[in-house]
Amino acid sequence: MQTLANFIQGRYQEPVGGAYLDNVEPATGQVYGRIPDSDARDLELAVAAAEAALPAWKAMSIEARAKILYTIAEGIELRLDELAFAESVDNGKPVSLARSLDIPRAASNFRFFAQAITQYASEAHSMGEDGVNYTLRDPIGIVGCISPWNLPLYLFTWKIAPALAAGNCVIAKPSEVTPATAALLGEICTDAGLPAGVLAIVHGVGGRIGRALVEHPKVKAISFTGGTATGAEIARVAAPAFKKLSLELGGKNPTLVFADCAYEKTLDGVLRAAFANQGQICLCGSRIFVERPLYERFKADFVARAAARRLGDPLETATEHGALVSEAHLAKVLSYVELAKAEGGRVLTGGERVRPEGRCAEGYFLPPTVIEGLPFDCRVNQEEIFGPVATLMPFDSEEEVLGMANSVRYGLAASVWTENLSRAHRVAKRLEAGVVWLNCWLLRDLRTPFGGVKDSGVGREGGFEALRFFTEAKNVCIKY
Repeated sequence: MQTLANFIQGRYQEPVGGAYLDNVEPATGQVYGRIPDSDARDLELAVAAAEAALPAWKAMSIEARAKILYTIAEGIELRLDELAFAESVDNGKPVSLARSLDIPRAASNFRFFAQAITQYASEAHSMGEDGVNYTLRDPIGIVGCISPWNLPLYLFTWKIAPALAAGNCVIAKPSEVTPATAALLGEICTDAGLPAGVLAIVHGVGGRIGRALVEHPKVKAISFTGGTATGAEIARVAAPAFKKLSLELGGKNPTLVFADCAYEKTLDGVLRAAFANQGQICLCGSRIFVERPLYERFKADFVARAAARRLGDPLETATEHGALVSEAHLAKVLSYVELAKAEGGRVLTGGERVRPEGRCAEGYFLPPTVIEGLPFDCRVNQEEIFGPVATLMPFDSEEEVLGMANSVRYGLAASVWTENLSRAHRVAKRLEAGVVWLNCWLLRDLRTPFGGVKDSGVGREGGFEALRFFTEAKNVCIKY
């Protein structure tokens, strides 16, 4: 039985209240560990440690901070296999995915922002004969980072790395559903020479330690990735205190497939976009619109490939499709399959829980599920499911598909598959999304701004946008 601890003041500590939560392995349905059920008392320890560490960390040269971040990146890479195994057990995702995507990206986040902070420049504005203005960008102070369960270390470091690079002290809360790799990050940071108190990792549920973090008057900014309803509550609590907020929230992303697409490349890309990480990525393309002349051919091939994905024990390297993250989440996703049937949909493949033989017989497995026959404006096509469920819909014109694609309350991402260059740019311009991929999906450049529109969030992270968020601008005006 694995028991995790909070990471505060550079060392691991038991929760002040002595309370713990069960940690369940999704692939088996069995409790395999405990995590702290932290509360405001644990947060006060983290804030006090951050206050003590902040002056020296802010004053440290950019080069010295960058060197520590580089060393953290190297530490993550050295422990790749250990971290990938922990992520797979904790989350249910295939270990091959954790090894090829999640953990390398976590290292890249630290390496990228170690480089970015050394290139981050502020502005100067001449006023001719009158004088000059220049801008200082100083760290905010103590900031809170709250990350979700679907890409645990990937998104945890996506927030922590720029905040540290900018000179802030960070109090970070990983999801209580997937805490294992976040706990290991404390060891890696200590080994890399990160000063005690600069980073705290506190575990527990959002309604207790998460709320305390958002409400604390000495925490001046919150970066959150998660559900739209939780983001709205964070905004309600934090806005009256005038905290800076970056909220990356839900998505119901469209995939637009035109008849002139590069067919094989499109099939592969759309399949990956629909079912990567069991569909548990906020960027997954769950609404697939296919131009009518291609629809029947695409449907047959897409369903066949979805049904052929290798489902099984996430710890086996051949597995392509692992377990959903929890029993409650499995039940939620299955409820949408039943709703789809009630709304007139036809399940073409999947749709029922699978119980693999052996140790995973009680795991939370749902195979890739493809549904057709649903109107674009039904609940299944409007609400975020966040699982391996994709719907297929034909369209006849560019105008029609844009109307259907933009009909949802979300606006996080979209992908467009066409060989017509003019159409690609024209459609990308009109899609209501923060990120549009043309003939690809999840091809990420860490320099670019990332975030959504409408109910998919507020603010942008990534590149210099993240460094702007984690700093405060000060204008200095000099009269000649």
